[in-house]
Amino acid sequence: QVQLQESGPGLVKPSQTLSLTCTVSGGSITTDSWYWSWVRQPPGKGLEWMGFIGYDGSTGYSPSLKSHTSIARDTSKNQFSLQLISVTPEDTAVYYCARFYDSSKTYDYWGQGTQVTVSS
Repeated sequence: QVQLQESGPGLVKPSQTLSLTCTVSGGSITTDSWYWSWVRQPPGKGLEWMGFIGYDGSTGYSPSLKSHTSIARDTSKNQFSLQLISVTPEDTAVYYCARFYDSSKTYDYWGQGTQVTVSS
């Protein structure tokens, strides 16, 4: 059973960098056909896909966030991470990490989500 767990600060000040980590258990992040994504949900809004890092280290980003988003991985720890630079209050959201399985074209595993508030 694959499990994902987000971790990181719950409160970030405007203009700072938000850093979140997703720890994966029950499967290797380098397994073929798995893509590891970050998705967020601002209060009162729908889910917003942010980007992914693939089993092969490839990355992709939402065009609207690409300029200030970075996703990386640490294969030795079976983790992947999100950095969002120069955050504003509009980046306040619940942040989720999720696994996209390319063979079925579905997000089949999700973390429980972590609330991040951007406020001074």
